[in-house]
Amino acid sequence: EEQKQYWLPPMARMEKIGAFGLTEPDHGSDAVALETRAHRVGNDYIINGAKRWIGNASFADVTVIWARDDEGNVGGFLVEKGTPGFNTGIMTGKVAKRAVWQTDITLNDVHVPVGNRLALSRSFKDTALVLTATRSGVAWEAVGHAVAAYEIALTYAKERIQFSKPLASFQIIQNKLAAMLANVTTMQLLCLRLSQLEAEGKMTAAMASLAKMNNARLAREVVADAREMLGGNGILLEYHIARHHADIEAVFTYEGTDTIQSLIVGRELTWMQAFSHR
Repeated sequence: EEQKQYWLPPMARMEKIGAFGLTEPDHGSDAVALETRAHRVGNDYIINGAKRWIGNASFADVTVIWARDDEGNVGGFLVEKGTPGFNTGIMTGKVAKRAVWQTDITLNDVHVPVGNRLALSRSFKDTALVLTATRSGVAWEAVGHAVAAYEIALTYAKERIQFSKPLASFQIIQNKLAAMLANVTTMQLLCLRLSQLEAEGKMTAAMASLAKMNNARLAREVVADAREMLGGNGILLEYHIARHHADIEAVFTYEGTDTIQSLIVGRELTWMQAFSHR
């Protein structure tokens, strides 16, 4: 509770920025096998390891580093900006989500007080609770990309003249627009229902994974159709669709790949786990 009171109010006021450090250079989809270690010495934990793809970490006031303790249990540790041994480097060369600064982190004998361990982070199952929440958010993010792409395509089709008439007057274009709208509406309704379940405390990991999987897939399809509809103009930044086209590839992958989401849903359906048994 003290951690919440110290960090959450200033974060809500945008006076403090946080970051979430789970993914490692060698562990993405199998984050459960993370290698970063937190060794207890007296009243401190000493953390050693590396993280990758961590948004905001280069300037965040605090980063939650997920590490394995001496008993092998995964916990979250609050590492504050400026802590000796906590080093960051901004990743470059990205073609998607360029507005977000992803970071490589190295942790060399980083000392954090015992009180900086998140009180309810006792195993990777607790980490997974965070992923359930973020995956529901990514499902909504996919809706945003799809709606934007659909609206760009619709406006363009009405204004673009080819063969002496608007693109929108052609049957094949109207067919594409109708299919795009159907996908967008399906995505919106799924997110609406998921949000209702979340508000009632009934959202499960499989529900969030299903929404993320479905919406990222459909958004990818909608954005691709929109880019195609714009022809050569679809790769020009001034029409924005190229940015959505690049960004949706990141959305399709992060917070758990399409395949991982399907396996989480499959586990719920069959009660059999088809991936890591850690």
